[in-house]
Amino acid sequence: MQAPTPHQTNALNPLECAVDGAQLHTHRAYLLRVARNKLRDPALAEDAVQDVFEAVLAGRARFGGRSALRTWLTGILLHKVTDLQRKGMRYCALDVAPDGDDEAADRYETACDAPGPEDSAAQRELLARTLACIDRLPAALRDVMWRRAIDDEPTETVCRQLGITPDAMFVRLHRARRQIEAAMPC
Repeated sequence: MQAPTPHQTNALNPLECAVDGAQLHTHRAYLLRVARNKLRDPALAEDAVQDVFEAVLAGRARFGGRSALRTWLTGILLHKVTDLQRKGMRYCALDVAPDGDDEAADRYETACDAPGPEDSAAQRELLARTLACIDRLPAALRDVMWRRAIDDEPTETVCRQLGITPDAMFVRLHRARRQIEAAMPC
């Protein structure tokens, strides 16, 4: 077995392959595109990208230099996306006759897809609890959450009004969502 060359040694040393925030910022737009394409939900995509950055900067993921930084970040992101998809997976398996029996299929049809009164009441209650959680957030997180997520103001407008960068806004949104998620019972 040959001894590794100095270049290979440095590439595999986690201390030499530290990743900083500036390097991550250059890949943010790409990672968001990948996450949005996979999740089809912009808010979940932003959360997934923030989770990747959080994992990298917190040191839970070590870049060994064995691949390009973008490839490594994309791999982490795809694992986060898979976790989110598994977490949100809700389905009900129906035993429908495999031969296409129309009578068996008719048994599973619903008359109306509109929510019933119980569903509407549950949605109103959930909304009230969510808004109460938002009101209890620290001011910096609450302002961003109200303007961007509730009032649906453009990123540029929110950043200009609050005097923050788009990256800071996305971090605040991520933290606000995490705190709301932690405060809400499943």
